[in-house]
Amino acid sequence: MLKYRSVKTNSGKIAVQVYYLNNRKRVIVKHLGSASTNDELNNLKQQAEQFIGDYSNQVSLFPSSKSGAYSYLEQYECVGFYYRFYYDTIQRLIARLGIGELTSNLFKDLITIRILEPASKLRSIELIEKYFGIKHRRQNYYKEAPKWNSLKEHAIAKVNEFAKREYGFDYSLLFYDVTTLYFESFEDDDLRKTGFSKDSKSQQPQIVVGLMVSKDGFPIAFDVFPGNTFEGHTILPVVKTFIVKNNVSSFTVVADAAMISNDNIRELKSQGIHYIVGARLGNLPQAIFEELDAKIKREDGKTIRLHTDKGHLICSFSNARYKKDKYEMEKQILKAESILKSPSKNTKAKFVKAHNEKLGLNEELIKKSTKLLGIKGYYTDLDEQYLPSNMVIERYHELYRVEQAFRVAKSDLETRPIFHFKDEPIKLHLLICFLALTISKHIEIKTGLSIRRFITEAKKVTDAKMLNKLTQKEEIVKGKVTKELKELLVKLDLLH
Repeated sequence: MLKYRSVKTNSGKIAVQVYYLNNRKRVIVKHLGSASTNDELNNLKQQAEQFIGDYSNQVSLFPSSKSGAYSYLEQYECVGFYYRFYYDTIQRLIARLGIGELTSNLFKDLITIRILEPASKLRSIELIEKYFGIKHRRQNYYKEAPKWNSLKEHAIAKVNEFAKREYGFDYSLLFYDVTTLYFESFEDDDLRKTGFSKDSKSQQPQIVVGLMVSKDGFPIAFDVFPGNTFEGHTILPVVKTFIVKNNVSSFTVVADAAMISNDNIRELKSQGIHYIVGARLGNLPQAIFEELDAKIKREDGKTIRLHTDKGHLICSFSNARYKKDKYEMEKQILKAESILKSPSKNTKAKFVKAHNEKLGLNEELIKKSTKLLGIKGYYTDLDEQYLPSNMVIERYHELYRVEQAFRVAKSDLETRPIFHFKDEPIKLHLLICFLALTISKHIEIKTGLSIRRFITEAKKVTDAKMLNKLTQKEEIVKGKVTKELKELLVKLDLLH
Protein backbone atom coordinates (compact mmCIF):
# COMPACT_ATOMS: atom_id res chain seq x y z
CA MET A 1 0.00 0.00 0.00
CA LEU A 2 1.27 3.44 -0.93
CA LYS A 3 1.70 6.10 1.71
CA TYR A 4 3.28 9.50 1.83
CA ARG A 5 5.48 11.22 4.38
CA SER A 6 6.92 14.64 5.14
CA VAL A 7 10.71 14.81 5.65
CA LYS A 8 12.83 17.75 6.68
CA THR A 9 15.72 18.32 4.26
CA ASN A 10 19.20 19.69 4.92
CA SER A 11 18.12 23.02 3.46
CA GLY A 12 15.42 23.38 6.10
CA LYS A 13 12.54 22.71 3.71
CA ILE A 14 10.03 19.89 4.08
CA ALA A 15 9.94 17.28 1.31
CA VAL A 16 6.88 15.16 0.54
CA GLN A 17 7.49 11.63 -0.74
CA VAL A 18 5.25 8.74 -1.74
CA TYR A 19 6.55 5.33 -0.67
CA TYR A 20 5.71 1.75 0.21
CA LEU A 21 7.27 -0.74 2.62
CA ASN A 22 9.12 -3.78 1.35
CA ASN A 23 10.56 -6.07 4.08
CA ARG A 24 10.30 -3.16 6.47
CA LYS A 25 12.33 -1.01 4.13
CA ARG A 26 10.93 2.19 2.71
CA VAL A 27 10.88 2.31 -1.12
CA ILE A 28 10.42 5.81 -2.57
CA VAL A 29 7.97 5.84 -5.52
CA LYS A 30 7.65 9.55 -6.13
CA HIS A 31 9.32 12.68 -4.78
CA LEU A 32 6.71 15.43 -5.12
CA GLY A 33 8.90 18.37 -4.13
CA SER A 34 9.89 20.50 -1.18
CA ALA A 35 7.86 23.15 0.64
CA SER A 36 8.92 26.32 2.41
CA THR A 37 5.50 27.31 3.76
CA ASN A 38 2.46 25.57 5.21
CA ASP A 39 0.42 26.37 2.10
CA GLU A 40 3.05 24.78 -0.15
CA LEU A 41 3.20 21.76 2.17
CA ASN A 42 -0.58 21.29 2.11
CA ASN A 43 -0.51 21.53 -1.66
CA LEU A 44 2.18 18.82 -1.90
CA LYS A 45 0.24 16.57 0.48
CA GLN A 46 -2.90 16.87 -1.66
CA GLN A 47 -0.83 16.03 -4.73
CA ALA A 48 0.49 12.99 -2.91
CA GLU A 49 -3.06 11.84 -2.09
CA GLN A 50 -4.08 12.31 -5.71
CA PHE A 51 -1.01 10.45 -6.95
CA ILE A 52 -1.74 7.52 -4.64
CA GLY A 53 -5.35 7.41 -5.79
CA ASP A 54 -4.42 7.53 -9.50
CA TYR A 55 -1.46 5.20 -9.19
CA SER A 56 -3.06 2.41 -7.23
CA ASN A 57 -6.80 3.18 -7.52
CA GLN A 58 -6.90 3.27 -3.71
CA VAL A 59 -8.91 5.96 -1.96
CA SER A 60 -7.73 7.41 1.31
CA LEU A 61 -9.85 6.44 4.35
CA PHE A 62 -9.19 9.91 5.73
CA PRO A 63 -9.28 12.28 2.75
CA SER A 64 -7.94 15.75 3.32
CA SER A 65 -10.60 18.35 3.99
CA LYS A 66 -8.29 21.19 3.06
CA SER A 67 -8.69 22.65 -0.39
CA GLY A 68 -5.17 24.04 -0.51
CA ALA A 69 -4.11 27.47 -1.61
CA TYR A 70 -2.73 26.36 -4.94
CA SER A 71 -4.59 25.10 -8.00
CA TYR A 72 -3.77 21.72 -9.45
CA LEU A 73 -3.91 23.09 -12.98
CA GLU A 74 -0.13 23.38 -13.17
CA GLN A 75 0.04 19.60 -12.74
CA TYR A 76 -1.94 19.07 -15.96
CA GLU A 77 -1.13 19.53 -19.61
CA CYS A 78 -3.74 19.67 -22.36
CA VAL A 79 -2.68 17.18 -25.02
CA GLY A 80 -5.66 17.32 -27.37
CA PHE A 81 -9.42 17.09 -27.78
CA TYR A 82 -12.04 14.46 -28.48
CA TYR A 83 -15.29 15.05 -30.35
CA ARG A 84 -17.26 12.70 -28.15
CA PHE A 85 -20.47 14.74 -28.29
CA TYR A 86 -20.51 14.36 -32.06
CA TYR A 87 -19.61 10.68 -31.75
CA ASP A 88 -22.32 9.94 -29.19
CA THR A 89 -24.94 11.78 -31.27
CA ILE A 90 -24.16 9.86 -34.48
CA GLN A 91 -23.95 6.56 -32.62
CA ARG A 92 -27.39 7.13 -31.11
CA LEU A 93 -28.78 7.85 -34.58
CA ILE A 94 -27.17 4.68 -35.92
CA ALA A 95 -28.85 2.78 -33.09
CA ARG A 96 -32.19 4.44 -33.97
CA LEU A 97 -31.66 3.39 -37.58
CA GLY A 98 -31.38 -0.19 -36.34
CA ILE A 99 -27.99 -0.86 -37.92
CA GLY A 100 -26.17 -1.26 -34.62
CA GLU A 101 -27.65 -4.65 -33.89
CA LEU A 102 -26.45 -6.00 -37.24
CA THR A 103 -22.73 -5.49 -37.03
CA SER A 104 -19.58 -4.64 -35.08
CA ASN A 105 -18.47 -1.42 -33.43
CA LEU A 106 -15.78 -0.92 -36.07
CA PHE A 107 -18.37 -0.85 -38.89
CA LYS A 108 -20.47 1.70 -36.98
CA ASP A 109 -17.37 3.80 -36.25
CA LEU A 110 -16.44 3.81 -39.95
CA ILE A 111 -19.89 5.24 -40.74
CA THR A 112 -19.44 7.85 -38.00
CA ILE A 113 -16.02 9.02 -39.16
CA ARG A 114 -17.14 9.02 -42.81
CA ILE A 115 -19.54 11.85 -42.00
CA LEU A 116 -16.99 13.80 -39.97
CA GLU A 117 -13.87 13.42 -42.11
CA PRO A 118 -13.95 11.10 -45.15
CA ALA A 119 -10.75 9.13 -45.70
CA SER A 120 -9.48 5.69 -46.67
CA LYS A 121 -10.51 2.85 -44.38
CA LEU A 122 -7.10 2.51 -42.72
CA ARG A 123 -6.76 6.27 -42.34
CA SER A 124 -10.28 6.30 -40.88
CA ILE A 125 -9.17 3.86 -38.17
CA GLU A 126 -6.42 6.33 -37.21
CA LEU A 127 -8.93 9.22 -37.18
CA ILE A 128 -11.34 7.24 -34.97
CA GLU A 129 -8.61 7.03 -32.34
CA LYS A 130 -7.53 10.64 -32.86
CA TYR A 131 -11.00 12.20 -32.64
CA PHE A 132 -12.89 9.77 -30.42
CA GLY A 133 -10.19 8.03 -28.37
CA ILE A 134 -11.34 4.61 -29.61
CA LYS A 135 -8.71 2.13 -30.76
CA HIS A 136 -9.32 -0.46 -33.47
CA ARG A 137 -6.68 -2.80 -34.77
CA ARG A 138 -6.07 -2.72 -38.51
CA GLN A 139 -6.07 -6.51 -38.51
CA ASN A 140 -9.67 -6.42 -37.30
CA TYR A 141 -10.70 -4.48 -40.40
CA TYR A 142 -9.22 -7.09 -42.74
CA LYS A 143 -10.80 -9.83 -40.63
CA GLU A 144 -14.30 -8.32 -40.40
CA ALA A 145 -14.69 -6.46 -43.72
CA PRO A 146 -15.41 -9.55 -45.87
CA LYS A 147 -18.50 -10.24 -43.73
CA TRP A 148 -19.96 -6.74 -44.04
CA ASN A 149 -21.12 -6.89 -47.67
CA SER A 150 -23.70 -9.49 -46.66
CA LEU A 151 -25.31 -6.75 -44.54
CA LYS A 152 -26.55 -4.72 -47.53
CA GLU A 153 -30.06 -6.17 -47.78
CA HIS A 154 -30.53 -6.20 -44.00
CA ALA A 155 -29.29 -2.61 -43.76
CA ILE A 156 -31.64 -1.40 -46.53
CA ALA A 157 -34.53 -3.17 -44.80
CA LYS A 158 -33.68 -1.34 -41.55
CA VAL A 159 -33.46 1.96 -43.45
CA ASN A 160 -36.93 1.35 -44.90
CA GLU A 161 -38.37 0.59 -41.45
CA PHE A 162 -36.80 3.79 -40.13
CA ALA A 163 -38.31 5.78 -43.04
CA LYS A 164 -41.74 4.37 -42.20
CA ARG A 165 -41.45 5.38 -38.54
CA GLU A 166 -39.90 8.80 -39.05
CA TYR A 167 -41.42 9.98 -42.33
CA GLY A 168 -44.52 7.89 -42.90
CA PHE A 169 -42.89 6.30 -45.95
CA ASP A 170 -45.41 3.98 -47.67
CA TYR A 171 -43.57 2.87 -50.85
CA SER A 172 -46.14 4.65 -53.07
CA LEU A 173 -43.78 7.30 -54.47
CA LEU A 174 -40.03 7.11 -55.05
CA PHE A 175 -37.55 9.29 -56.92
CA TYR A 176 -34.79 7.61 -58.93
CA ASP A 177 -31.61 8.86 -60.55
CA VAL A 178 -28.09 7.68 -61.29
CA THR A 179 -24.60 9.08 -61.01
CA THR A 180 -21.11 7.92 -61.93
CA LEU A 181 -18.18 7.46 -59.57
CA TYR A 182 -14.70 7.29 -61.04
CA PHE A 183 -11.51 5.53 -59.88
CA GLU A 184 -7.93 6.68 -59.51
CA SER A 185 -6.92 4.15 -62.13
CA PHE A 186 -6.92 3.69 -65.89
CA GLU A 187 -7.49 -0.08 -65.99
CA ASP A 188 -10.91 -1.63 -66.67
CA ASP A 189 -12.34 -4.84 -65.26
CA ASP A 190 -15.78 -6.48 -65.09
CA LEU A 191 -17.24 -3.76 -62.84
CA ARG A 192 -15.01 -0.74 -63.49
CA LYS A 193 -15.62 0.37 -67.07
CA THR A 194 -15.08 3.57 -69.01
CA GLY A 195 -18.32 5.20 -70.09
CA PHE A 196 -20.22 8.48 -70.11
CA SER A 197 -18.97 10.24 -66.98
CA LYS A 198 -20.95 12.83 -65.05
CA ASP A 199 -17.66 13.86 -63.42
CA SER A 200 -15.94 14.61 -66.77
CA LYS A 201 -13.57 11.66 -66.20
CA SER A 202 -14.39 9.72 -69.37
CA GLN A 203 -10.84 8.34 -69.66
CA GLN A 204 -10.96 6.71 -66.24
CA PRO A 205 -12.94 3.59 -65.30
CA GLN A 206 -16.07 4.18 -63.30
CA ILE A 207 -19.17 2.57 -61.87
CA VAL A 208 -22.80 3.63 -62.19
CA VAL A 209 -24.79 4.02 -58.97
CA GLY A 210 -28.58 4.13 -58.91
CA LEU A 211 -30.22 5.77 -55.89
CA MET A 212 -33.85 5.93 -54.76
CA VAL A 213 -35.08 8.52 -52.25
CA SER A 214 -38.44 9.24 -50.67
CA LYS A 215 -40.49 12.39 -51.24
CA ASP A 216 -38.69 13.86 -48.20
CA GLY A 217 -35.29 13.26 -49.83
CA PHE A 218 -34.43 10.39 -47.48
CA PRO A 219 -32.35 7.62 -49.15
CA ILE A 220 -34.25 4.35 -49.46
CA ALA A 221 -32.14 1.99 -51.59
CA PHE A 222 -29.19 1.88 -53.99
CA ASP A 223 -27.53 -0.44 -56.47
CA VAL A 224 -24.28 -0.62 -58.42
CA PHE A 225 -23.74 -1.28 -62.14
CA PRO A 226 -20.69 -1.56 -64.43
CA GLY A 227 -19.41 1.81 -65.59
CA ASN A 228 -20.46 1.37 -69.22
CA THR A 229 -24.12 0.67 -68.35
CA PHE A 230 -26.56 3.06 -70.04
CA GLU A 231 -28.44 4.79 -67.24
CA GLY A 232 -31.79 3.99 -68.83
CA HIS A 233 -31.03 0.29 -68.35
CA THR A 234 -30.62 0.63 -64.58
CA ILE A 235 -34.09 1.71 -63.53
CA LEU A 236 -35.91 -1.56 -64.19
CA PRO A 237 -33.57 -3.85 -62.22
CA VAL A 238 -33.54 -1.49 -59.23
CA VAL A 239 -37.29 -0.82 -59.17
CA LYS A 240 -38.37 -4.42 -59.84
CA THR A 241 -36.02 -5.81 -57.18
CA PHE A 242 -37.26 -3.23 -54.69
CA ILE A 243 -40.92 -4.06 -55.35
CA VAL A 244 -40.40 -7.81 -55.01
CA LYS A 245 -38.40 -7.55 -51.79
CA ASN A 246 -40.89 -5.21 -50.15
CA ASN A 247 -44.06 -6.77 -51.59
CA VAL A 248 -45.24 -3.38 -52.89
CA SER A 249 -48.66 -3.28 -54.57
CA SER A 250 -48.94 0.38 -55.66
CA PHE A 251 -45.83 2.16 -56.83
CA THR A 252 -44.92 5.33 -58.75
CA VAL A 253 -41.36 6.10 -59.78
CA VAL A 254 -40.18 9.57 -60.78
CA ALA A 255 -37.08 9.79 -63.00
CA ASP A 256 -35.44 12.05 -65.55
CA ALA A 257 -35.71 11.84 -69.34
CA ALA A 258 -32.76 9.46 -69.74
CA MET A 259 -34.82 6.68 -68.14
CA ILE A 260 -37.56 6.68 -70.79
CA SER A 261 -37.64 4.30 -73.75
CA ASN A 262 -40.29 2.21 -75.45
CA ASP A 263 -38.86 -0.96 -73.90
CA ASN A 264 -38.84 0.57 -70.43
CA ILE A 265 -42.41 1.83 -70.83
CA ARG A 266 -43.65 -1.59 -71.88
CA GLU A 267 -41.88 -3.27 -68.97
CA LEU A 268 -43.10 -0.74 -66.42
CA LYS A 269 -46.67 -1.15 -67.62
CA SER A 270 -46.43 -4.94 -67.59
CA GLN A 271 -45.26 -4.80 -63.98
CA GLY A 272 -48.03 -2.40 -62.96
CA ILE A 273 -45.48 0.30 -62.09
CA HIS A 274 -46.65 3.90 -62.53
CA TYR A 275 -44.13 6.43 -63.79
CA ILE A 276 -43.47 10.15 -64.14
CA VAL A 277 -40.44 10.91 -66.32
CA GLY A 278 -39.03 13.85 -68.22
CA ALA A 279 -39.71 14.10 -71.96
CA ARG A 280 -37.17 15.09 -74.60
CA LEU A 281 -39.38 17.23 -76.81
CA GLY A 282 -36.78 17.55 -79.55
CA ASN A 283 -37.18 13.82 -80.23
CA LEU A 284 -40.97 13.84 -80.56
CA PRO A 285 -42.53 12.19 -83.62
CA GLN A 286 -43.45 14.83 -86.19
CA ALA A 287 -47.22 14.31 -85.78
CA ILE A 288 -47.05 14.76 -81.98
CA PHE A 289 -44.76 17.78 -82.37
CA GLU A 290 -47.19 19.49 -84.75
CA GLU A 291 -50.14 18.74 -82.45
CA LEU A 292 -48.24 20.21 -79.50
CA ASP A 293 -47.26 23.32 -81.48
CA ALA A 294 -50.85 23.87 -82.61
CA LYS A 295 -52.63 23.29 -79.31
CA ILE A 296 -50.42 24.66 -76.54
CA LYS A 297 -51.13 28.17 -75.26
CA ARG A 298 -47.90 30.06 -74.79
CA GLU A 299 -49.07 31.74 -71.60
CA ASP A 300 -47.33 31.42 -68.27
CA GLY A 301 -48.49 28.32 -66.39
CA LYS A 302 -50.62 26.87 -69.20
CA THR A 303 -50.48 23.09 -69.68
CA ILE A 304 -51.63 20.57 -72.28
CA ARG A 305 -52.05 16.77 -72.14
CA LEU A 306 -51.56 14.66 -75.28
CA HIS A 307 -51.82 10.92 -75.78
CA THR A 308 -48.68 9.14 -77.08
CA ASP A 309 -47.35 5.60 -77.23
CA LYS A 310 -45.21 6.44 -74.16
CA GLY A 311 -48.23 7.48 -72.13
CA HIS A 312 -49.72 10.90 -71.47
CA LEU A 313 -47.43 13.72 -72.61
CA ILE A 314 -47.95 16.72 -70.34
CA CYS A 315 -46.36 19.98 -71.48
CA SER A 316 -46.26 23.31 -69.67
CA PHE A 317 -45.21 26.79 -70.74
CA SER A 318 -43.23 29.17 -68.53
CA ASN A 319 -42.22 32.75 -69.25
CA ALA A 320 -39.07 32.36 -67.15
CA ARG A 321 -38.13 29.18 -69.02
CA TYR A 322 -38.82 30.94 -72.33
CA LYS A 323 -36.30 33.69 -71.51
CA LYS A 324 -33.70 31.16 -70.43
CA ASP A 325 -34.20 28.90 -73.45
CA LYS A 326 -34.10 31.88 -75.82
CA TYR A 327 -30.85 33.14 -74.29
CA GLU A 328 -29.23 29.68 -74.59
CA MET A 329 -30.43 29.23 -78.18
CA GLU A 330 -29.07 32.62 -79.24
CA LYS A 331 -25.68 31.71 -77.73
CA GLN A 332 -25.67 28.46 -79.70
CA ILE A 333 -26.56 30.28 -82.93
CA LEU A 334 -23.71 32.79 -82.38
CA LYS A 335 -21.32 29.89 -81.81
CA ALA A 336 -22.51 28.21 -85.01
CA GLU A 337 -22.10 31.43 -87.01
CA SER A 338 -18.60 31.90 -85.59
CA ILE A 339 -17.63 28.39 -86.71
CA LEU A 340 -18.98 29.05 -90.21
CA LYS A 341 -17.00 32.27 -90.50
CA SER A 342 -13.73 30.71 -89.30
CA PRO A 343 -13.90 26.91 -89.82
CA SER A 344 -11.47 24.92 -87.70
CA LYS A 345 -11.00 21.31 -86.71
CA ASN A 346 -13.77 21.69 -84.13
CA THR A 347 -16.94 22.14 -86.15
CA LYS A 348 -19.31 20.67 -83.58
CA ALA A 349 -22.15 22.95 -82.61
CA LYS A 350 -25.86 22.39 -82.14
CA PHE A 351 -26.97 24.47 -85.12
CA VAL A 352 -24.17 23.59 -87.57
CA LYS A 353 -25.20 21.21 -90.38
CA ALA A 354 -23.05 19.54 -93.00
CA HIS A 355 -24.56 19.19 -96.48
CA ASN A 356 -22.66 18.05 -99.58
CA GLU A 357 -19.38 18.50 -97.65
CA LYS A 358 -20.33 22.10 -96.90
CA LEU A 359 -21.21 23.55 -93.51
CA GLY A 360 -24.22 25.73 -92.94
CA LEU A 361 -26.78 26.76 -90.38
CA ASN A 362 -29.38 24.13 -89.54
CA GLU A 363 -32.37 26.37 -90.24
CA GLU A 364 -34.84 23.52 -89.77
CA LEU A 365 -33.54 22.80 -86.25
CA ILE A 366 -33.53 26.50 -85.37
CA LYS A 367 -37.17 26.76 -86.43
CA LYS A 368 -38.12 23.69 -84.38
CA SER A 369 -36.18 24.88 -81.31
CA THR A 370 -37.89 28.27 -81.56
CA LYS A 371 -41.30 26.61 -81.35
CA LEU A 372 -40.20 24.72 -78.21
CA LEU A 373 -38.90 27.77 -76.33
CA GLY A 374 -40.37 27.89 -72.83
CA ILE A 375 -41.98 24.42 -73.06
CA LYS A 376 -41.12 21.51 -70.74
CA GLY A 377 -42.54 18.01 -71.17
CA TYR A 378 -43.31 15.04 -68.91
CA TYR A 379 -44.55 11.50 -69.58
CA THR A 380 -46.84 9.59 -67.22
CA ASP A 381 -49.25 6.69 -67.34
CA LEU A 382 -51.43 8.26 -64.64
CA ASP A 383 -54.82 9.53 -65.83
CA GLU A 384 -55.93 13.10 -65.14
CA GLN A 385 -58.57 12.02 -62.61
CA TYR A 386 -55.97 10.05 -60.67
CA LEU A 387 -53.21 12.69 -60.71
CA PRO A 388 -53.88 16.12 -62.29
CA SER A 389 -51.31 17.55 -64.68
CA ASN A 390 -50.14 20.23 -62.26
CA MET A 391 -49.46 17.53 -59.63
CA VAL A 392 -47.48 15.46 -62.17
CA ILE A 393 -45.29 18.49 -62.85
CA GLU A 394 -44.92 19.19 -59.14
CA ARG A 395 -43.87 15.58 -58.47
CA TYR A 396 -41.28 15.70 -61.25
CA HIS A 397 -39.75 18.91 -59.93
CA GLU A 398 -39.18 17.15 -56.58
CA LEU A 399 -36.63 14.99 -58.39
CA TYR A 400 -34.05 17.53 -57.22
CA ARG A 401 -34.06 15.67 -53.89
CA VAL A 402 -32.07 12.85 -55.47
CA GLU A 403 -29.62 15.38 -56.88
CA GLN A 404 -29.27 16.87 -53.39
CA ALA A 405 -28.51 13.42 -51.98
CA PHE A 406 -25.87 12.85 -54.65
CA ARG A 407 -24.29 16.22 -53.86
CA VAL A 408 -24.01 15.27 -50.18
CA ALA A 409 -22.59 11.87 -51.11
CA LYS A 410 -20.05 13.24 -53.58
CA SER A 411 -19.01 16.44 -51.81
CA ASP A 412 -19.56 16.06 -48.06
CA LEU A 413 -18.95 12.29 -47.84
CA GLU A 414 -16.38 12.30 -50.68
CA THR A 415 -17.68 9.08 -52.19
CA ARG A 416 -15.51 9.68 -55.26
CA PRO A 417 -12.82 9.11 -56.41
CA ILE A 418 -12.66 5.48 -55.33
CA PHE A 419 -9.26 3.97 -54.53
CA HIS A 420 -10.41 0.33 -54.19
CA PHE A 421 -9.73 -2.06 -57.06
CA LYS A 422 -11.75 -5.21 -56.26
CA ASP A 423 -15.51 -5.69 -56.41
CA GLU A 424 -16.10 -6.51 -52.75
CA PRO A 425 -14.20 -3.52 -51.25
CA ILE A 426 -15.89 -1.23 -53.81
CA LYS A 427 -19.36 -2.43 -52.82
CA LEU A 428 -18.47 -2.19 -49.12
CA HIS A 429 -17.28 1.38 -49.63
CA LEU A 430 -20.62 2.28 -51.21
CA LEU A 431 -22.56 0.55 -48.41
CA ILE A 432 -20.72 2.61 -45.78
CA CYS A 433 -21.28 5.79 -47.82
CA PHE A 434 -24.98 4.97 -48.28
CA LEU A 435 -25.52 4.49 -44.53
CA ALA A 436 -23.55 7.66 -43.79
CA LEU A 437 -25.80 9.41 -46.33
CA THR A 438 -28.98 8.20 -44.57
CA ILE A 439 -27.74 9.61 -41.25
CA SER A 440 -26.65 12.87 -42.90
CA LYS A 441 -29.94 13.39 -44.73
CA HIS A 442 -31.94 12.59 -41.59
CA ILE A 443 -29.99 15.28 -39.72
CA GLU A 444 -30.53 17.78 -42.56
CA ILE A 445 -34.26 17.07 -42.85
CA LYS A 446 -34.93 17.22 -39.10
CA THR A 447 -32.69 20.17 -38.15
CA GLY A 448 -32.89 22.28 -41.31
CA LEU A 449 -29.08 22.55 -41.31
CA SER A 450 -26.67 21.20 -43.88
CA ILE A 451 -24.60 18.28 -42.59
CA ARG A 452 -21.46 20.46 -42.74
CA ARG A 453 -23.13 23.12 -40.60
CA PHE A 454 -24.32 20.51 -38.11
CA ILE A 455 -20.79 19.10 -37.79
CA THR A 456 -19.41 22.60 -37.24
CA GLU A 457 -21.88 23.12 -34.39
CA ALA A 458 -21.26 19.66 -32.89
CA LYS A 459 -17.48 20.20 -32.90
CA LYS A 460 -17.92 23.22 -30.64
CA VAL A 461 -18.43 20.74 -27.77
CA THR A 462 -15.03 19.21 -27.18
CA ASP A 463 -13.76 16.95 -24.42
CA ALA A 464 -10.27 18.07 -23.36
CA LYS A 465 -7.59 15.40 -22.99
CA MET A 466 -5.62 16.40 -19.90
CA LEU A 467 -2.36 14.68 -18.99
CA ASN A 468 -1.55 14.45 -15.28
CA LYS A 469 2.17 15.11 -15.27
CA LEU A 470 2.54 13.44 -11.89
CA THR A 471 0.92 10.14 -12.77
CA GLN A 472 1.30 10.32 -16.60
CA LYS A 473 -2.35 9.31 -16.81
CA GLU A 474 -4.79 10.91 -19.25
CA GLU A 475 -8.01 12.34 -17.89
CA ILE A 476 -11.02 13.71 -19.76
CA VAL A 477 -12.72 17.02 -19.00
CA LYS A 478 -16.11 16.96 -20.73
CA GLY A 479 -17.32 20.01 -22.62
CA LYS A 480 -20.59 21.74 -21.90
CA VAL A 481 -23.44 21.21 -24.37
CA THR A 482 -24.71 24.56 -25.63
CA LYS A 483 -28.34 25.64 -25.65
CA GLU A 484 -28.32 25.65 -29.47
CA LEU A 485 -27.11 22.07 -29.61
CA LYS A 486 -29.71 20.97 -27.09
CA GLU A 487 -32.35 22.42 -29.40
CA LEU A 488 -30.90 20.41 -32.30
CA LEU A 489 -31.00 17.26 -30.17
CA VAL A 490 -34.67 17.93 -29.47
CA LYS A 491 -35.35 18.17 -33.21
CA LEU A 492 -33.55 14.84 -33.66
CA ASP A 493 -35.66 13.37 -30.87
CA LEU A 494 -32.53 12.65 -28.83
CA LEU A 495 -33.40 14.98 -25.97
CA HIS A 496 -36.81 15.50 -24.41
